[in-house]
Amino acid sequence: MVGDTGQGGSSTTAASTTTTSRRQLLTGAAVAAAATTLGLTGSAGQAWATVGHARPRLPAGLFALGVASGDPDPDSVILWTRLAPAPLAAGGGMPPGDATVEWEVAHDDRFRRIVRKGRVTARARWGHSVHVTADGLKPGRWYFYRFRCDGQVSPVARTRTAPRKAATDDVRFLFASCQNWQSGFYTAWAHAPAEEPDLVVHLGDYIYEGGASASALRPHNSPEIVTLADYRNRYGLYKGDPALQAAHAVAPWVVTWDDHEVENNYTDLQPQNHPAETPAFPARRAAAYQAWWEHMPVRLPPPVAEKLPIYRTVDWGRMARFHVLDTRQYRSDQACGEGLGPTCDARTDPTRTMLGTAQERWLRRSLKHSRATWDVLANQVVMTSMPLGGALYNPDQWDGYAAARTRLLDDVRAAGTENAVVITGDIHASGVGTVVDEGLNAEAVGTELVGTSISSSFDPALVDAAEQLIGALPHVEWVNARQRGYVRCDVTAGELVAQYRLVETALQPMSPISTVTSWTITSGQPGALPT
Repeated sequence: MVGDTGQGGSSTTAASTTTTSRRQLLTGAAVAAAATTLGLTGSAGQAWATVGHARPRLPAGLFALGVASGDPDPDSVILWTRLAPAPLAAGGGMPPGDATVEWEVAHDDRFRRIVRKGRVTARARWGHSVHVTADGLKPGRWYFYRFRCDGQVSPVARTRTAPRKAATDDVRFLFASCQNWQSGFYTAWAHAPAEEPDLVVHLGDYIYEGGASASALRPHNSPEIVTLADYRNRYGLYKGDPALQAAHAVAPWVVTWDDHEVENNYTDLQPQNHPAETPAFPARRAAAYQAWWEHMPVRLPPPVAEKLPIYRTVDWGRMARFHVLDTRQYRSDQACGEGLGPTCDARTDPTRTMLGTAQERWLRRSLKHSRATWDVLANQVVMTSMPLGGALYNPDQWDGYAAARTRLLDDVRAAGTENAVVITGDIHASGVGTVVDEGLNAEAVGTELVGTSISSSFDPALVDAAEQLIGALPHVEWVNARQRGYVRCDVTAGELVAQYRLVETALQPMSPISTVTSWTITSGQPGALPT
């Protein structure tokens, strides 16, 4: 029950069970979130209003950024919110000083059967964000949660714990990435609650760092961001989106980052092609990492200077182990120059790394000790070999770190991992293929599912050529660079079925979504077949 920021709280328990269906849970959470967004007051809000201060001392709208949960285990889940009545203003519109926030977890969305509750301090040092470890919960259960501060009530959201360590419960998860505010609306996220996921995995590029574009569909709120205040305000812009808030409110999330949470194509402490910025870059990265931590429902301690280790495992009983990777913080600088091009000696240099030595060791152990049927590598950039036209490589992908990829695939084989599934974001295109190392007769080690973006666009002038070049690779089964959306994965002991759920357009807030294609991975057999 102690939050990751060192914030403590008291709790109470209530022994009861719930027969509420998943559909009812979903409906209750969505209605509660919508009521809060629209400024309506339901019975739950009336109950909260009768407690505490008669006249709020803090500005109205404390919970403008919504709530979220994440990193579930069998007896706990992380609950998140941030007090920010004016998310785009300095300090989020909060006065100086800390604030006390109350939280509750219940079996029902009207909070008649409360199972845990407590108080936590929203510290100004951390942007008045809150990370609560709500523990003492039952495995494999759905719950509702909410926060209160100074008489104001947050939206009501639902979350769930993971199954018992030995359980073989099925799981439905969504994965997505790349949600550039300026490129489009979060149209796909508006459909996510209806999918009834157990878990959502976000693979990075949650925000974009660029400055406001006059030609953008939804311009950013500032020039390019570099300071902690800048990054906080950019998260305030993105997390204010109602579709994104609704997706957070329906299930726990597991999140990692890619490059745009700091700067495009940065590596370790190297900015992108701006040598003059290098001395100041550690401070910029530190600000970006702190703001990311402040806004994510993660089971992680706060950052120290410019460092924040985020690689970790999240287990779904014995059904799935999610190995959450960080392919950005520890990597060597890109080889062979910027952008797609021919190979060079540095690309295959064995001293270069994508994950760093410590993370490589961690992943080796995580794979070796996994007892899950499915080992899912939550990964940012395309892993399988992709020599476009037989000779052109993207140095920002695993192709630019060929020896590091060989080490990883050797570890997968050595661990006896039967069902390695790599889920990938980054490239704003969808794809299905097998994971292979370089070489004409390379062995298939696993399956890679590449998910398109939520809103970030693929260059329209390059779509046709990209689909032709990628589709010509012998280990790529399908590619689509034209549509935005997410992937829904239904996982059982015998198979993983991936449905590519894509919207007609992200240039409008609402647009129909459909399953454009569906692929099945059979347990024990690398590769996927169309369903």
